[in-house]
Amino acid sequence: MRLGGSRRSGNIEDRRGMGMGRGAGIGVGTVVLLIVGYFMGINPATLLNLADVTQQEAPQVQGPTGAPADEAGDFVAAVLGETEDVWGAIFSARGEQYPAPTLTLFSGRVSSACGSASSASGPFYCPGDRKVYIDLEFFGQLASDFGAPGDFARAYVIAHEVGHHVQTLTGASQRVQQVRERSPQDANRAQMALELQADCYAGVWAQRADSARQILETGDVEEGLAAAAAVGDDTLQRRMQGTVVPDSFTHGSAAQRTRWFRRGLESGDPGRCNTFDGAAL
Repeated sequence: MRLGGSRRSGNIEDRRGMGMGRGAGIGVGTVVLLIVGYFMGINPATLLNLADVTQQEAPQVQGPTGAPADEAGDFVAAVLGETEDVWGAIFSARGEQYPAPTLTLFSGRVSSACGSASSASGPFYCPGDRKVYIDLEFFGQLASDFGAPGDFARAYVIAHEVGHHVQTLTGASQRVQQVRERSPQDANRAQMALELQADCYAGVWAQRADSARQILETGDVEEGLAAAAAVGDDTLQRRMQGTVVPDSFTHGSAAQRTRWFRRGLESGDPGRCNTFDGAAL
């Protein structure tokens, strides 16, 4: 990716190195399990029956804010800045303001309005405080354990989480939560639609950012598509348990995830991301 000319976002809170706390020392196998759980929409606390991730109120710790100076932090700031510019323009065209999310970098363990989590739970968006949380060690796992290396694969993860922020602003996340509460039998399908729309939104972001500032290089699109396929529910289930159970899908198959990401990438139109039409899934 060509991010040299990208605006660096200052909406970053850096909690790295502020103490790992309880939950440190989780093994690599558990990390892989929890990353799989993240992509399949499973609460890591459910997987482990531990308090490493809890929905209880957790004390908030404030870290320094602003664009980080280190290389990894600078990359995140550049990608986040690109998402702000793209979604800011989309919302502005509708006559609306885009309140950008804060992205919190952490290491080991973090508290949020959604509870407390260890780094093993993977990146997540918390609608309670409208923040994206990422331990950058996750990107190494994405490359080594899931075969999705490259800077655009990492950008895709950030853009997907920002997509969840957009869904909170538009009310899509709230509607899915209502489905979970009202019709538990439809919860997986509703969650899958939400995740596929976030994939589509990630594609919309990439198309618009590239049209405006030519940020994509040869091979970047393939990296993004490979990342989407690598974290398809069928791919992960086949890897972890040897069988595929479509009724349990919460994020979509590899084919669905790549199709919706590509739709956003080719159209650049969030209006083409209506994954909630059952026929479109």
